[in-house]
Amino acid sequence: MEKSDWSEVASLIYLSTNHWYETKQGHSAFSGGPQVCQLFCQVYEDLDPGCCLIAEHKETGAIMGSCFYHPRETHVSLGIMNVHPNFFGAGVASALLNEIIDFTKARSMSLRLVSSALNLDSYSLYNRKGFIPTAIYQDMMLKIPETGIESSKFDLSRVRNADLEDVSAMAALELEVSGISRDRDYNYFIENKAGIWHVSISEDKNGQIDGFLVSVNHPGSNMLGPGVARNAAAAGNLIVNELNQHKGRSPLFLVPADNRELVDAMYSIGAKNCELHFSQVLGDQQPIKGVVMPSFMPETG
Repeated sequence: MEKSDWSEVASLIYLSTNHWYETKQGHSAFSGGPQVCQLFCQVYEDLDPGCCLIAEHKETGAIMGSCFYHPRETHVSLGIMNVHPNFFGAGVASALLNEIIDFTKARSMSLRLVSSALNLDSYSLYNRKGFIPTAIYQDMMLKIPETGIESSKFDLSRVRNADLEDVSAMAALELEVSGISRDRDYNYFIENKAGIWHVSISEDKNGQIDGFLVSVNHPGSNMLGPGVARNAAAAGNLIVNELNQHKGRSPLFLVPADNRELVDAMYSIGAKNCELHFSQVLGDQQPIKGVVMPSFMPETG
C-alpha cells in the first residue's frame, strides 16, 4: 500500500466489514463514512511503514483486497484483512495471507491474530493454513454513564496514567504474561501524538506494575486494549479505569472467556456480550500466565 491508496483501502475496509456484519449480524460495524477507516492506514504506517499488502485487479487496477501486518520484536501480528464483496471466493485473502506467512517464516517467528469466532469463512481460511486457536474472548460493551462507573468491587487507587518511563516495565510484564514484546507500540500509545490514546498502569501493594491497558477513542475505533495483567483483580481495575475515560460512550473490550472472576466482575457493572473472538497462532506460543486483553487497533496478536 502507498499513501495514494489510503482512500481506496479505507473504502474497502468500510464496505467489506459492513457488508459482512449487515449480512450476518443485521448491523454495521462502522459508521460515519469510509474516511473513518483511514485510521488503520495511519496507525499501521506510523508503526511499520510499508506493512500493508494490497491485491490489485490485473485489468482494472481496482483494489480487490488488503491486509495489514505488524512485525514486532517477538512475533508478527496479522492485522485487519478485507476483500471486496465482488471478489469473495476468488482466492484473494489466501494469496495475501500466503505472502505474510512467507514473510514470517523467513524471520523464524510465529504469526498471531485475533479473529471473529462467528465468521466461519475467516476461521476456515486461517485454520486451513495451520493456525491453532489458543483462547476465546468475549466481546463486551456497555454504555458508560456520564458520571462514570462507580463500584466498590474495584480499587482504582491502584491505577494511574502511564508515562514513557513505564515502557521497559510494561514490556517485561507482557513478556512474562504472554511471551511477546512490542516496545514501539507502548511508546506510540503513551506519546499519543494523534490525541486518541490513553494508557493506564496498575500497581500492586509494593508499587510494582502488575498490569497495563490501552484504549482508543476515534470514529473508526472506540475500544479498550491491548493490555495484560497478572491477575483478574488488576485487570478489572484497569478495565473500569479505561472505561471511565469514555464517559457517555460505549467502547468495546475483550475479556478472556475462561477467567470466571473477571467475566463476573464485568457482568456486575452491566456489560453485555456482543461477539466472540479467537486468538490464533501459526508457530510457537507461550502459555498465558495471567490475563490478556486484546485489541484490533493495532492487532494484538
